[in-house]
Amino acid sequence: MSGDKRTSWEESESAANGGGPRSDRPVPRRRKLSLQEYVDGVRASDHAVLGRAITLVESNAKRDQELAQKLLVELLPHTGKAIRVGITGVPGVGKSTMIEALGTNLTSQGHRIAVLAIDPTSGVTGGSILGDKTRMTKLARDPKAFVRPSPASGSLGGVARKTRETMLVCEAAGFDVVLVETVGVGQSETTVAQMVDFFLVLMLANAGDELQGIKRGIMELADMIAINKAEDENAALVRNARREYMAALRLMRGTYSGWKPPVISISGLHNRGLDELWSKVLEHRAILESSGQLAKQRNEQTRRWMWQMVEERVLRALHAHPEVAGQTPEIERALREGRLTATLGAEAILRAFGLSSS
Repeated sequence: MSGDKRTSWEESESAANGGGPRSDRPVPRRRKLSLQEYVDGVRASDHAVLGRAITLVESNAKRDQELAQKLLVELLPHTGKAIRVGITGVPGVGKSTMIEALGTNLTSQGHRIAVLAIDPTSGVTGGSILGDKTRMTKLARDPKAFVRPSPASGSLGGVARKTRETMLVCEAAGFDVVLVETVGVGQSETTVAQMVDFFLVLMLANAGDELQGIKRGIMELADMIAINKAEDENAALVRNARREYMAALRLMRGTYSGWKPPVISISGLHNRGLDELWSKVLEHRAILESSGQLAKQRNEQTRRWMWQMVEERVLRALHAHPEVAGQTPEIERALREGRLTATLGAEAILRAFGLSSS
């Protein structure tokens, strides 16, 4: 599957994943890949097969999910070696510009970079913006990089439900750095922080009262704050913002013993401060590895991930249960009319589901 010999379906997938322009000609129906072809293609870092493997993982079709899980089991021994970095910040903070500059720096140093950009999904049409490839054009063309925009599909905080599994596929393909970009809204920051090794929060120096719009929870999650767009004309604003962020962080408990989240200034547009940023990521990584915290953290993330999926499946099963569906309208009506307490309503739903309320 690797090399220059590509079938028509591989060429069309490559075009869809940054490998070239689309053709106006009808795309031939692609043949299905076997499990071994998926494994071999991913391990060879064939971008066409990699793109199809991620599409398989993201699919909600039962048959696709069964094959995806078999694929992930085959790939698991080849995962876990990458540096996983989550990046968040409010819209307009310059995430994509910074990521492209950082990613290009790293590929020039011999790293292989996967960027998983979580795009917002329309609540009306279900459509996704999927614009990061157009914003990261240089990085998307880099043979040592793979940029994958994924629609959030309405899951918690706008984070794609399958991002964790996509990250594993990219690691098995040999990418040693995985950058996960959040939409920067809702609870996506918390969800992404629970799947990465290092959580970077990008801020602006000229956004008014620097600390007013910052959730305490996000500050507590941050392994580093980087003030972006720190151009020369903003030097005074940057210095003031840096002092405020440092003061705020001193009032919070650090995520790990032995690591105090630093506050640095960068310019993604002019590629300034990004070497310092990456050196901090590596310093943090060394602390986690030497203390044994990295393995503990990842094990805890996987355990939490499993239970989150269990809870989601149980909740969906509860809502879909015919007895629950039949009784829910009357229970909710009784709640609205004040004839039933929330506790008694919950007990009635659990009984309909076949569970004891005790």
